[in-house]
Amino acid sequence: MTGIKTTGEKKMMFFSGRAHPELAEEVAHELGVGVVPTKAFDFANGEIYVRYQESARGADCFLIQSHTAPINKWIMEQLIMIDALKRASARSITVIVPFYGYARQDKKHRGREPISARLIADLMKTAGADRILTVDLHTDQIQGFFDGPVDHLFALPLLADYVGQKVDKEKLTVVSPDAGRVRVADRWCDRLGAPLAIVHKRRDKDVANQVTVHEVVGEVKGRVCVLVDDMIDTGGTICAAADALFAHGAEDVIVTATHGVLSGPAADRLKNSKVSEFVFTNTLPTPGELEVDKITVLSIAPTIANAVREVFEDGSVTSLFDEQ
Repeated sequence: MTGIKTTGEKKMMFFSGRAHPELAEEVAHELGVGVVPTKAFDFANGEIYVRYQESARGADCFLIQSHTAPINKWIMEQLIMIDALKRASARSITVIVPFYGYARQDKKHRGREPISARLIADLMKTAGADRILTVDLHTDQIQGFFDGPVDHLFALPLLADYVGQKVDKEKLTVVSPDAGRVRVADRWCDRLGAPLAIVHKRRDKDVANQVTVHEVVGEVKGRVCVLVDDMIDTGGTICAAADALFAHGAEDVIVTATHGVLSGPAADRLKNSKVSEFVFTNTLPTPGELEVDKITVLSIAPTIANAVREVFEDGSVTSLFDEQ
């Protein structure tokens, strides 16, 4: 006999960047593991240093980092952490990205534009990532940008079940804020047994975040409308859509979104909106100034933890969402 035969078992290790440590701790708690101690700091000129305090040799490593503000810093830190794991002889590296940065730049709208979502995927692959696990991508096609497995998780069950328990389903109408969200809104309709409405809008291609709402397609008068979207950034699109619903006689409007980016004027827009409740998940940290009664944050940690467990045990991530 030549060679050496080992009888060791698989080993999982869970790592986190500095962008959203609260979510990392929640996921680790759900998994029943600890977050690997990591030394990370910025040099005076802004360069990032990372060193793990435990050996990762031969381990299946899961690295979580959500791309929150300042987004470019946290993406760079994640790439450095992936490189450190690769050079530490990790057996496999699964990158958990609850919110995938640059996802809105998934295609060229006009000439001489980048496809930045593809660039992010290429950077992760080059750094050493074997697999990406993410939540509610802006468009499904981004899964094809990464040369390897991509596990696409959905917050729909979490958000829809919360709304379904609060609202009389007989009065509920699911509303897509634009044509691009209709497919997702359809899934909501199937889960809640509610009718669908659509807010037709048009953007000014030369002015960022500028939206003009034109009309509402569907019956919303006297109904409780739930607006469903993947992310809310400045709040302009969703607040304009809510105003259109109220103008067409909606009794109440609830807004749900997986990712609460909430940048720029979002704080004032959400506070001053007639919307009764904004429901997000904690894929991103909620800014402190937005911790008001009308904002509800649900934890996505159990969903992520279940997916991590399926990946580590060579199970099926798809089975977690089969009922959809």
